[in-house]
Amino acid sequence: MEIILFGITKDIVGKSSLDVSTLIQKPRSVGELIGLLNDTYPEFRKLSSFAVAVNGEYASQEVDLKENDEIAIIPPVSGG
Repeated sequence: MEIILFGITKDIVGKSSLDVSTLIQKPRSVGELIGLLNDTYPEFRKLSSFAVAVNGEYASQEVDLKENDEIAIIPPVSGG
């Protein structure tokens, strides 16, 4: 399971992707993944919001994750 990070989330983690297949306790849902990110990288808690996409589609916290899923963490974007 690969997590691709964009914008501020990439800055928080310090790299553009994470491989969670090496973790003993793998997240089973998007909600568990968000909890894992918040626990591992406390700066995630400071974000007002961010979207999670699983295999190219936006996903709610209830969506189940599978081992080969590609997950993207998409922070809020502002522009002018």
